Amino acid sequence: MNTISPVEVEEVRGVLRIYSDGSIVRSSKPSFDVPIDDDGSVVWKDVVFDSTNNLSLRLYKPISASSSATKLPIFYYIHGGGFCIGSRSWPNCQNYCFRLGSQLQAIIISPDYRLAPENRLPAAIEDGYSAIKWLQEQATSENPDTWLTDVANFEQVFISGDSAGGNIAHNLAVRFGAEAAELKPVHVRGYILLAPFFGGTVRSKSEAEGPVEAFLNLELIDRFWRLSIPEEATTDHPLVNPFGPESKDLEPVSLAPILVVVGGSDLLKDRANYYAEKLREFGKRVEYVEFEGMQHGFFTINPNSEESNKLMQLIKHFMLVRRSG
Repeated sequence: MNTISPVEVEEVRGVLRIYSDGSIVRSSKPSFDVPIDDDGSVVWKDVVFDSTNNLSLRLYKPISASSSATKLPIFYYIHGGGFCIGSRSWPNCQNYCFRLGSQLQAIIISPDYRLAPENRLPAAIEDGYSAIKWLQEQATSENPDTWLTDVANFEQVFISGDSAGGNIAHNLAVRFGAEAAELKPVHVRGYILLAPFFGGTVRSKSEAEGPVEAFLNLELIDRFWRLSIPEEATTDHPLVNPFGPESKDLEPVSLAPILVVVGGSDLLKDRANYYAEKLREFGKRVEYVEFEGMQHGFFTINPNSEESNKLMQLIKHFMLVRRSG
């Protein structure tokens, strides 16, 4: 009896393959196979924050933190990958976290989350929530991880996300609200959305006119959404489109300050710009910064570039103002 071999029906950046029989194969190699740039100025370790789903986060701190009398702010960096790929352990993510820890002089927390299509939304959002609640557990525990708690200032927390991670950060900002009372004594001072991955059934101009050769082109955007949104849902799902027909009205929602950053050549640019404009119309404290000519993910693809350095200074200033405010 002849058997028909399964056919590949979806492929994402060479690391995720889906076949006609429903099987899914993930490569152990990252799609960004770049050298680790570790100069020893920032130390790190992994911690399990969700044993049920086998999820870990990676903690980073400047090596100088142990000898400093001043406790350091805490900065979450939630990786991107269209909700389908990516990991805290990928070298591009690790290199950027090294840069963040060194340049911001902060504790960096980089959590993993469940990926689609095995785990469609809202799984990633829920895991982001769990990663923040883990910090609260550390702040209130009688037996905390002193590697973290001896040097961390729980009153100075910032939540950032890159692409899909930026979407997660937005949804956390809405869920927690400005005061984030449920997180006490953890105090979230602000959110940094780096090229946030939002969608919608109506194409934006930058999506419709974006070049095919873009690092994140329209075909890949559509593929990510096809694989990650709930079955039978559209890209107007409330977790995908903040201003969709079924989305929560954000005007009465109290939000912490938000910094939105996007590249001028990123197909996600118009959605990020619209997001910032709408929130400003609602009276929210939102800053929008566009880096002319930059593609999606420019700051992790080339973290030492002039534009990436400018972004780092922008983040540093945003944190400084919020910490003293």
